Parts: sequence; structure tokens; C-alpha cells
Amino acid sequence: MRMNQYTVPVADFAKSVSFYEALGLKLIVSARKEYARFEVPGDLSTLSLSLSQHPTPASGLIYFEVDDVDATVADLRSRGIAIDEDPSDKPYLWREAKLRDPTGNRICLYHAGENRRFPPWRLAD
Repeated sequence: MRMNQYTVPVADFAKSVSFYEALGLKLIVSARKEYARFEVPGDLSTLSLSLSQHPTPASGLIYFEVDDVDATVADLRSRGIAIDEDPSDKPYLWREAKLRDPTGNRICLYHAGENRRFPPWRLAD
């Protein structure tokens, strides 16, 4: 089994497409200005947007791993994207920053390296 796709509801389709393109995702499907799918660079997974008349932001977090959280945040800020939580080191050995898309879906930009799958407290296989 592999995680393939996650779909989030959006209120403003055009604004949301522009936002995710600014994050660095590659638009691969756009249908009737109500559905879009993006490839996640360096990954096989995709993220989709679905226009909703009454969107409720997803209650979870969408995680995107980046090589350098601080540089990514600086780049996004230079493009006018607001950051809710500045980069910081977490006790679980990840560096994270948080933001929201135009609908309010929460996003975490992080770098974990080997600790993503192999933290010191990982259970034995």
C-alpha cells in the first residue's frame, strides 16, 4: 500500500491553485474550475483541490518535507505568503513551520531527515 492522494476543500479555486503552485507543487489536472490535482515534487503522491460551496478546512495537517525549512519560509514570505508559526526545532527531532492555505487548511513544512521514518524511539521491525 502507498499513500497516493489527499483532497482538500477550497472556497476560492483560482486563489488556491495559485497558492499551491507558489508552494512548488506542479499542476497536472484542472477541470471546470472546480477540481485540480498537483504532483508533489520528488514524490509519487498528489494533492487535489475540490471547490466547495461550504468548505470546512481539513482538521488535520498537510505535511510537506523540504530540505531547508528556513529558506523555504523566507522564499514563501517574499512571495507574500503568510506564515502562522515560524520555523522551530521540535522535541521529536523535526524542524517545522506552519501556515494555512486560502481556505484555512493547515500546512506544516518540515525537515526530519532520517528521523522521519527512523527516530531513536522507533519500534523494532
